[in-house]
Amino acid sequence: MPYCDHNATSPLRPACRDAIAHALAIGGNPSSVHANGRTARAVVEEARDWVAKLVRATPDQVIFTSGATESNTLALCGAVEGALDQNEARQASRITRLFVSAIEHSSVLRAAERLAERSAGIRLEIIPVTEGGVVDTEALRVMLREGKGRALVAVMAANNETGVVQPIAEISRLTREAGALLLVDAVTAAGKIDLDISLCDYLTLSAHKLAGPQGAGALIVGENAPLAAQLVGGGQQKGLRAGTENLSGIAGFGAAAKAVLADVSLEDGAERVRIAAIRDHFEAVVKREIPDTVIFGETSERLCSTSNVAVPGLSSDNIVISLDLDGVQVSTGSSCSSGKIAPSHVLSAMGVDEKLAGASLRVSFGWNSSQAEADCVVASLLRLNSRASARAA
Repeated sequence: MPYCDHNATSPLRPACRDAIAHALAIGGNPSSVHANGRTARAVVEEARDWVAKLVRATPDQVIFTSGATESNTLALCGAVEGALDQNEARQASRITRLFVSAIEHSSVLRAAERLAERSAGIRLEIIPVTEGGVVDTEALRVMLREGKGRALVAVMAANNETGVVQPIAEISRLTREAGALLLVDAVTAAGKIDLDISLCDYLTLSAHKLAGPQGAGALIVGENAPLAAQLVGGGQQKGLRAGTENLSGIAGFGAAAKAVLADVSLEDGAERVRIAAIRDHFEAVVKREIPDTVIFGETSERLCSTSNVAVPGLSSDNIVISLDLDGVQVSTGSSCSSGKIAPSHVLSAMGVDEKLAGASLRVSFGWNSSQAEADCVVASLLRLNSRASARAA
């Protein structure tokens, strides 16, 4: 069955499966001091090293979590609480403003909303984006300049629905000049573009987006960034995230990071070029066969893996169901809403008409994708469009 939904979950790499099996066979707790425990600890630390390399961090900056949602929540809540702890020494360190881009993943948006609701003196503001899906850096500059108090800014490295890459270097410069903190959700971008923790204070990752296992993620914390633990207990991971480490998940995460780094090191970025060629082929054929197809974020820099298109006259739910019946697996956008097909807040933020947004289809490719799979998506989409046109006639 053609699988073109890598932005939801990228199928497990064989190397990750082997690493998971090895970890499961160890049978030790990474916190134990006996032989099996030490073996388990070595697996965790090797994985930590590979994940750190993925974002140019040092291993001690990596905190393993259960996934991106926990990582984003830990970053937001931990930063606010950690800044309060610093506040005893420096009044200016207290966070009073949260700036979150309008296209952030729901795990960031919902956590920020709850934090603002439950924390006295914290105001949440939404950073607008352009029609091309890019964060409006001029608007952010004004927001940072006009308010009082320290700000925490959250902008993803690349959008999970459209693949549009965000100007993190420029946003980093603006936040540094304003004395603000910056959280970058790099879940979708990891492995597709270069990432560097030095540009931000908090960076989040998820293993299953890298063709690793589900249920494993990481928060990478920049130097001197405030952070207070949200899960307390046995003191694992320097007391910043208590609980016995998910040994098998972390082992698979490390193997995924190692594989991605191997792909990135290929001459001339061959793997990214290969995936981009599949994406470009898909879009070219769809536009040729259905000329009124809209490609969201087409004029902006996008990840090599992601295409979000709309065919006027169709509906997202019918597209996904029809293609699934054809054995083709795609998505309408974020796949993190309990299987719901709902209007995209990302496309709404870009000013897309509700009816057109309701015809959107996200096709995403990855490490084991082929042009043949892209052709299957096109063929199925053409059949659906032909049936819809016949009914309309």
